[in-house]
Amino acid sequence: MSDNKGKNPDRELHNYHNNFTSDEDHDAIKEQDRLLPIANVGRIMKQILPPNAKISKEAKETMQECVSEFVSFVTGEASDKCHKEKRKTVNGDDVCWAMATLGFDDYAEPLKRYLYKYRELDVERGNNQNKGNETETCNNYDAKKQQSPRKGSSSLFNNRNSGPQSRGF
Repeated sequence: MSDNKGKNPDRELHNYHNNFTSDEDHDAIKEQDRLLPIANVGRIMKQILPPNAKISKEAKETMQECVSEFVSFVTGEASDKCHKEKRKTVNGDDVCWAMATLGFDDYAEPLKRYLYKYRELDVERGNNQNKGNETETCNNYDAKKQQSPRKGSSSLFNNRNSGPQSRGF
């Protein structure tokens, strides 16, 4: 018979769990957590390419690695800035600052303008909602929706023309 004295129940649970999942499985889960979803990456790639272009799985995976690393790189720099300033939340201005600091000035400036326009529209939407302006027609709402960027959207990539210059930036 075995004696449970001096044994850590958490370690036992961890050992039990590890009997059913290999370190390889655990590493694969971590790997997927750090990568942007491949479907989203593929969708953005398709929006930029001509309609009849085909994209290989390998190309999508390579791009997924690159953009995920880029996002981590920029976010890490922005996070370091926040940590030094004793703040817990990274905001859009921090990301713009990080892009410029890391030498991505060609992208930082259009991103600043996009963020400024987004905030302007966000304030307008807030003011309209506060006034009780709920009688907006569906057509007016749809037109606004197409013009204004939304949280989590990539309207910079919604146009088939490449480059921020073609989008008025």
